Amino acid sequence: MDFQYDIIVVGGGHAGCEAAHAAATMGAKTLLITMDMTKLAQMSCNPAMGGIAKGQIIREIDAMGGMSGIVTDRSMIQFRMLNKSKGPAMWSPRAQCDRQKFTIEWRKVLEGSDNLYIWQEQANSLILDGIKIQGVQTSFGTRFYSKAVILTNGTFLNGLMHIGFKNIKGGRSGEQSSTGLSEQLEQLGFSVERMKTGTSARVDGRSIDFKAMTEQKGDDEERSFSYLMENRTLLEQRSCYITHTNENVHEEIRKGLEFSPLFTGRIKGRGPRYCPSIEDKVVTFKERNSHQLFIEPEGEDTVEYYINGFSSSLPLEVQLKALRKVRGLEKVEMFRPGYAIEYDFFQPTQLTHTLETKAISNLYFAGQINGTTGYEEAAAQGLIAGINSVLKVRNYEPLVLGREESYIGVLIDDLVTKGVDEPYRMFTSRAEYRILLRQDNADERLTRKAFDLGTAKRDRVSHLQEKEDMIKEIIDFLAEKSVDPEEINGFLEEVGTKKIIQKVKAISIASRPQVEIRALLKVMKGVDKLKAVNSDRFKEISESAEIKIKYEGYIQREKIVADKIKRLESLRIPEDINFNELVSISTEGRQKLTKIKPSNIGQAGRISGVSPSDINILLMYLGR
Repeated sequence: MDFQYDIIVVGGGHAGCEAAHAAATMGAKTLLITMDMTKLAQMSCNPAMGGIAKGQIIREIDAMGGMSGIVTDRSMIQFRMLNKSKGPAMWSPRAQCDRQKFTIEWRKVLEGSDNLYIWQEQANSLILDGIKIQGVQTSFGTRFYSKAVILTNGTFLNGLMHIGFKNIKGGRSGEQSSTGLSEQLEQLGFSVERMKTGTSARVDGRSIDFKAMTEQKGDDEERSFSYLMENRTLLEQRSCYITHTNENVHEEIRKGLEFSPLFTGRIKGRGPRYCPSIEDKVVTFKERNSHQLFIEPEGEDTVEYYINGFSSSLPLEVQLKALRKVRGLEKVEMFRPGYAIEYDFFQPTQLTHTLETKAISNLYFAGQINGTTGYEEAAAQGLIAGINSVLKVRNYEPLVLGREESYIGVLIDDLVTKGVDEPYRMFTSRAEYRILLRQDNADERLTRKAFDLGTAKRDRVSHLQEKEDMIKEIIDFLAEKSVDPEEINGFLEEVGTKKIIQKVKAISIASRPQVEIRALLKVMKGVDKLKAVNSDRFKEISESAEIKIKYEGYIQREKIVADKIKRLESLRIPEDINFNELVSISTEGRQKLTKIKPSNIGQAGRISGVSPSDINILLMYLGR
């Protein structure tokens, strides 16, 4: 070992794994430092990937050559496409995973990556040369040197776990916390704050009465997260189950509130508003007499289950009593209780859009260290930090994804422009251009860009080109082909839509909301020669073609708006500008602009506290 690397990644969670894989794939000599090689990309909370907006993020990571989608497919025990009753902008893939297999598959990926090395130890300080990073030092005094460092420490920075009034230092159940880095960064001028998250009890499936619950199976149709569908491993599919709390459950929780670290002030960190603990739900939503719970399997061949919706830091006895008042859980046995965890994070306004820190050159932050919550948000940041760290040390132009081209772009822009006052979670509502950022077209938006960067291989581009060609083939066929009443009216009556009285172009039939293109093509003449129809990708292709046909007007209108806004992103603000000299800008506006240091007018306009009149003054200053 020569202890010299191009990139060092600290932390082996979802962010760290994606960062290390991306950097190594681009040819950089990369070191991943983790405290436990058996816990790579550990699913610390529920064993699932994706969901509303989060599924779009995983698709984007996959489109750019990241591995979260492929690893999910290899460890999947259930797949569901959520929100299919709504428009395609809301469709979101979600997969239940085998927790252990997920970690094992990630380890295979990392150990099989060229240019990637792994070291198992705690990193507790940075090696600096003035304001430029030089490497890291571990707890045993080992010094590793590099051109860039990416910190992805998750919940481990001074992590403190709470169960009732008992607390234990640790970054995760059974694992020690990480110390030293927060203190050093604070001395260097970084603002360090505290956040709180939590997890639910793990219970023994042998003690659950599943017949008293509602079974929730996965989709019947074969689907995958990755656009490279051949990576899917068909593990035994497992169902989730739905049950609900009731007033008896809530009463047990109220009795235990005097022992709650959350309500007695022992927990200081801010928790996630969109994923509150069960005690928080009972107190905040007093009018509700029940809350939905999902009983999720932890793996293909284990009896362990996760209770989604019952995150708690109440004492063990209170958790158990309350759970045993839930229908189907009357005799439940625990493997371990739920707990809350407090940890250090750094306001992401201290970063640029590349996720490089403003104070220390070539130092990057990614994941929960930036105040986010969720595996998907962390993995996305890791991917971008990994790519940008390599581009920086090679003196190439950085990668900054726009809000109009990815949820990842929305995520990072929100973080570095607005900061966070609670753990940040992605929702479709955060994106202005949802109809452009669909789960079906992430490869169309990002794969060629990723190929130019070196994270996506040629096979992905070929796969994408084949998809685009077949989509065009279907749309052209429908646009050119006419259908007569005798050929199509029986089908139209069957699907509940108006019959035709004369020949019309098939694309006008395809644009009707009641008509599914796959079904339409089956009753039309001349489709047997279409490559798409004869492909094993027919479902994927026809679905994308249908979205483009039915939502063409919406898509075009959104593109026009996005192009107008994008022009503001091209209006660069000089790096050496002194906003305090622009006295016509409001005091709050000058303070916020000085703090955030936006790189362009578009970003400046999204800063809370910067008014439209402030932007007009900036535009006049820039001669616009």
